[in-house]
Amino acid sequence: MADEREILTWQNFGEAVDALAHQVVDSGYEPDIVLSIARGGLALGMGLGYALDVKNLSAVNVEFYTGVDTRLDVPIMLPPTPDVVDLTGLRVLIADDVADTGLTMKYVQEFCADHVAEVRTAVVYYKPQSVVRPDFIWKTTDRWVDFPWSAAGPLVNRNGGKAH
Repeated sequence: MADEREILTWQNFGEAVDALAHQVVDSGYEPDIVLSIARGGLALGMGLGYALDVKNLSAVNVEFYTGVDTRLDVPIMLPPTPDVVDLTGLRVLIADDVADTGLTMKYVQEFCADHVAEVRTAVVYYKPQSVVRPDFIWKTTDRWVDFPWSAAGPLVNRNGGKAH
């Protein structure tokens, strides 16, 4: 069915964080910082930070999706951007909710590439059409994913009025 969706519950999300953290540990990678791609990667970054005992957490806000399966032509990094001086020489673990096209992940990897000692990536969901295959993946799907933090939609519409 074309409109079938992958539904992630909060319980499944907890299982995903645990499984991803174990993948990182089992690989021997010891990140100095977890860099979350906002907004979707923030919860994963926090969970991985606790599980991996990494207190150095940061975020980068990249706008790409504007709605269900609608996106800008290219990802755009919104301010404030992390200071690359703060990343210099560190082992970075980039966290995001999904690698769909992979363009956002690729954009953030390229942002880090010339400054960090090493960068690896972790996602809850990976889609086979992604231009980037993350290092750590909980689940592969080709369906649209409903995440527990965004499935119900916002309570307000910032462009005016109440959403629901």
